[in-house]
Amino acid sequence: MQRINYPQPKEWDEILKRPTQTVSDIEAIVYSIFKEVEADGDTVIKKYTTQFDKVTLDSLVVSESEIEQASNSVSDALKQAINLAKSNIEKFHAAQKTSKVAVETLPGVECWQEKRPIQKVGLYIPGGTAPLFSTILMLAIPAKLAGCKEIVLCSPPDKNGEINSAILYAAQICGVTQIFKVGGIQAIAGMTFGTESIPKVYKIFGPGNQYVTVAKQLATKYNVAIDMPAGPSELLVAADDTANPAFVASDLLSQAEHGVDSQVILVSTSEKLIEAIGTEIENQIQQLPRKDIARKSIGNSRLILVKDDKEAMALINEYGPEHFIVCVENENFYLENIQNAGSVFIGNYTPESAGDYASGTNHTLPTNGYAKQYSGVNLDSFMKSMTFQKISEKGIKGIGTAIELMAEAEGLQAHKNAVTLRLKSLK
Repeated sequence: MQRINYPQPKEWDEILKRPTQTVSDIEAIVYSIFKEVEADGDTVIKKYTTQFDKVTLDSLVVSESEIEQASNSVSDALKQAINLAKSNIEKFHAAQKTSKVAVETLPGVECWQEKRPIQKVGLYIPGGTAPLFSTILMLAIPAKLAGCKEIVLCSPPDKNGEINSAILYAAQICGVTQIFKVGGIQAIAGMTFGTESIPKVYKIFGPGNQYVTVAKQLATKYNVAIDMPAGPSELLVAADDTANPAFVASDLLSQAEHGVDSQVILVSTSEKLIEAIGTEIENQIQQLPRKDIARKSIGNSRLILVKDDKEAMALINEYGPEHFIVCVENENFYLENIQNAGSVFIGNYTPESAGDYASGTNHTLPTNGYAKQYSGVNLDSFMKSMTFQKISEKGIKGIGTAIELMAEAEGLQAHKNAVTLRLKSLK
């Protein structure tokens, strides 16, 4: 990891740059595949599945027998772990439910807000070397709690035309209604336009590589919403001499192993701690099966020494990390002043992995600095707020003249007339 001592604020933009790649070439590829899927549906999806996933499929649909077989092949120990995580995630997201908000703004003018589920949602779950079945828990559970009627899942098949058994098991117990063997750009396009097999959805959720990320962004041009803009996974740790160097190093490596374009950052006021963590990273990385990926990610990463907590906090808010771990003596200062972070992990015994899997919070979070304006996925991500109003005769008399004056001032005579006719009828 690159070490940087006491950087000046004017240097922060440069040292905090994410290792994101240009998308200009990718956009052309994504747009081309989108147009093909829009025109020819399943035929094109199967063609690209053969090209990218190296398997030819007769059907894109995962059958009930495949789901049952997969469920039987998952070990009891893993099932228990998944069900524990499911229980915690359900508890935390169920607690986010809110009741109707109602107010009478004037006598006879009743206004209220109610929430309704998004009827059709699509979940994208990556496969490959890290089949993220945990993401199904994070997405399908709040979708089910919200009341979404159709929960569609797409995940790329392996070379045998199968989807990871843990993915299918998690989908089954979390209420996913349809599962399809399709990944990459073609999966996002399928859920955007709908095909002979795949339903068109109203909102798409889930992580993916740079091609999937750009595909989701393109989907928004076709009246499909997405959870948030996304980029490579990232973690920032604020630590001082009260932190355990081995714990911090393990947290940094837990995110570094996600992908070669992931980024991890340590911000500390302690030179001694930075040196200890650097040593721990070198020792621990040797033991990782994904050490080659982690090493490349570490090359994008930083060990930053700052003069005090105030400067550390300013730098952290400027970065806006997806995951933020706080292991410092002056804990309250950081918790009170953090403004930009997707999810916060506090103390030596709160690893980021807890949020990734089983504590109950959601791990689908804003990356690439979007924590400055976006929230992570939550129950409301699967719902819409609708407003209602009911005005009585007394109510229209109370606000009618104000509406008339405002409409006339804006030059909208028909708006004024809609009120004037009603007021005249009450004289």
